[in-house]
Amino acid sequence: MTQRPSYFEPVGPGRYRPTGQAGGAWRDDEIHFSPLGGLITHAIDLHRADRAEPDGKQLGRISFDILGQLGQDECEIQVETIRPGRTIELIQATATIAGRVAVLARAWFVAATDTAAVAGGAPEPLPGPEQAAGHPMTETWGGGYVRSLDVRAVSPARPGRTTAWLRTGTDLVAGGSVSPQAAFITLVDTANGIAVRQPPTAWMYPNLDLTIHLHRQPAGGWVGLDTSVTFGPSGLGLTSTTLHDVAGPVGRAEQILTVRPL
Repeated sequence: MTQRPSYFEPVGPGRYRPTGQAGGAWRDDEIHFSPLGGLITHAIDLHRADRAEPDGKQLGRISFDILGQLGQDECEIQVETIRPGRTIELIQATATIAGRVAVLARAWFVAATDTAAVAGGAPEPLPGPEQAAGHPMTETWGGGYVRSLDVRAVSPARPGRTTAWLRTGTDLVAGGSVSPQAAFITLVDTANGIAVRQPPTAWMYPNLDLTIHLHRQPAGGWVGLDTSVTFGPSGLGLTSTTLHDVAGPVGRAEQILTVRPL
């Protein structure tokens, strides 16, 4: 049986090597943050799975601060619980690349409770991916990660505004399974490149962070991004996204951008 391609290969406890599929969009010697965000989520899942009994908590928020270049080198992820609790819990993860801390992440987990009787306030679901047209991001962006995606636009893209579905046939980690949350988060950082406001041949606008808030646990498979990009007058930008899976909206993502001429 032919092995599916993957973004990362495990090389030891908490250590992973990126493949060409993880290649970045801004520089040829970088990896894309999107699959790295999924990998960090997976490492947090493994840390929590080491417990004697499942605690029933669910992911409510995960935030990533990107501290520097994400080189195409071996990545080591260390995870610790910094606020244990029966109803809420805070986990911290540190990703080190080539001996330098590259990403700091924190994730809040919240006890699951039946609140179906009062659920409400979410936006309308998107039209399904089967109704969407192809949206070739490779016309704008390079890199192995972008080439690994199947992207379909719900409506014609406008500068700074796109609603689209995306999925990948590439596994997050070679030879292993990951949670639906990790698989979903693997694709979320794509939002900053899907709604192009200015061509990346003239302007740079990399994101310094990614923060995801969830009101429902996402399924894997298709990820829906209803994305708007705002550039301010003094070098700041913001990419704001309502996140969907095929069953409907699941939460929001925000990314702060540093905007500057190329």
